Amino acid sequence: MTQQTPRTPAAPIGIVGLGSVGEALLLLLHAAGRRVVGVDTDLDVLARVGARLKATAAPAGAPEPLLTDDLTHLRGAGPVVEAVVEDRAVKTEVLRRIADVCPPGTPLVTTTAALPVARLAIACGRPADLVGLRLFTPPSPGGPAEPVPTSLTSAEAAAAVRALVTEAGLTEVEVGAGPAADAAALVYGLLNRAVVLCSEGYASHQDIDTAMRLGCGLPAGPLETLDRIGIDTAHSALTDLWRRTGDAAFEPAPLLSRMVSARRLGRKSGSGFYSYDETGAQVRERAEAPDETGAGPVGRVGVLGSGAMARGIAEVTALAGHPTVLVARSAAKAEAALGSVADSFTRGVRRGRLTPEAREAALGRLRAAAGLAALADCDLVIEAVAEDPDVKRAVFAALGETCAPHTVLTTTTSSLSVAACAEASGRPADVVGLHFFNPAPVMRLVELAHAPATAPGTLATARAFCRGLGRIVVECPDRTGFIVNSLLFPYLGAALALLDRPGADDRVLERTDAAVERGFGYPMGPFALLDTIGLDVSHAIQHRLYERFETPEHVPSGALAELVSAGLLGRKNRRGLRTAAATR
Repeated sequence: MTQQTPRTPAAPIGIVGLGSVGEALLLLLHAAGRRVVGVDTDLDVLARVGARLKATAAPAGAPEPLLTDDLTHLRGAGPVVEAVVEDRAVKTEVLRRIADVCPPGTPLVTTTAALPVARLAIACGRPADLVGLRLFTPPSPGGPAEPVPTSLTSAEAAAAVRALVTEAGLTEVEVGAGPAADAAALVYGLLNRAVVLCSEGYASHQDIDTAMRLGCGLPAGPLETLDRIGIDTAHSALTDLWRRTGDAAFEPAPLLSRMVSARRLGRKSGSGFYSYDETGAQVRERAEAPDETGAGPVGRVGVLGSGAMARGIAEVTALAGHPTVLVARSAAKAEAALGSVADSFTRGVRRGRLTPEAREAALGRLRAAAGLAALADCDLVIEAVAEDPDVKRAVFAALGETCAPHTVLTTTTSSLSVAACAEASGRPADVVGLHFFNPAPVMRLVELAHAPATAPGTLATARAFCRGLGRIVVECPDRTGFIVNSLLFPYLGAALALLDRPGADDRVLERTDAAVERGFGYPMGPFALLDTIGLDVSHAIQHRLYERFETPEHVPSGALAELVSAGLLGRKNRRGLRTAAATR
């Protein structure tokens, strides 16, 4: 029998700095069965990580990580990851101390997000051994990671960081320093605005996060993301952006500063915008039951309009069991809209999302009509006409006279005043905003916006109605943009401003979109999203927001105006910022 030589155990991986990034990386490697040495000078941090390790599943026999405040335990480890605060002096000092302990040839990895890796490599005295690892947010299973070797990096160190990415179960991506910096600035600006919105009391932290997750398809809400990154880490990144650019959009929201002072640092400290238990799991907040006191029954529904939004809403209400009348300016437009809904139902059957019986039942509940008289016996009317204030006021004046006294009147606007529609109706207590998202049959979010005169019973009826449609409702006062557009459009405007930056990259559109998608997990980058929304629609919303707020972050984009003037509208006419490239 041939005796096999025992395999030498792989050297442990060292991690110095067990904040949001370091802790997450350590837990991933432990779950993969790797030996890890975690180093931090804060004994409370070591205790916290130790407690969370107990809740981490790992392969049978996986060695327990060594947690210590003594760097000498890194002798013999490799690679060694530096994950301390994003400060050049601090990182340089820590890397030099690691280099004093670890022999030449030990791969050293820095997780810097914004500092030049080559400069750190030179400063630490081991340029061949140092390699960067760009982590856009704290790593999670399958999450993105970009190895960043420099021209000074040895082949062995470059191979080691790629092996580390694989062992941690991360996905290697290629983004580049410039696009990564642009993407980070866009995202951090968005996160900061979400904090401001929350601190103003405009909407709850849960509603802000729900709105952005469902309305924009983000992998996590902005306040959840801040908790995961670390409030202090985000505050530092924003402060650095603010000092470098002078852009007030990056001045950390006062609430962030107060949270840092109070040591409410997010998930790593157990308290931030949310609370976390000793394992790091978010503590589920007790949800209050929606107040539907005074809600009236909604049977018959009227949808006013013949565009994509009106058709989509009529499809949703009919499928939910409501007799629905789709009203347009002419019989021909109404019948065409009804035909489009019927075609959508047929596609649903073909794709297996709808049974033939459900299609027939929904079609049986739908009818088309011309003229507002058809809305007289409806319990709730949804206006989805052109986003023009004069048109909407005229419509609501007519609805106020035509509809029954009990009818709830709603508008789908998100950029015009609900209160103006309510006033025009002559019955402001009956009017509320119901902002469905396009495409309405797919998007589950509805922003429910109440004007000052909206009656509690009207609000309760609209809330119960939306819940009956299977929609998730977030509530806010009437204000231009509501939650989603007020956060989304400054982000999109900042992306458009990259086109005017001196020395702008000729491929800034594609590279910025790729960085946002690959690095932060957004379903599409800002330029692709502008095409999806519609460049003309985006241009109009920018103007509405600027008229309301008159702040630099809402200044309409000149490039967007020129695109619309040239007839480039985005996906709707297959001519836009990214649409033409996508369809080639």
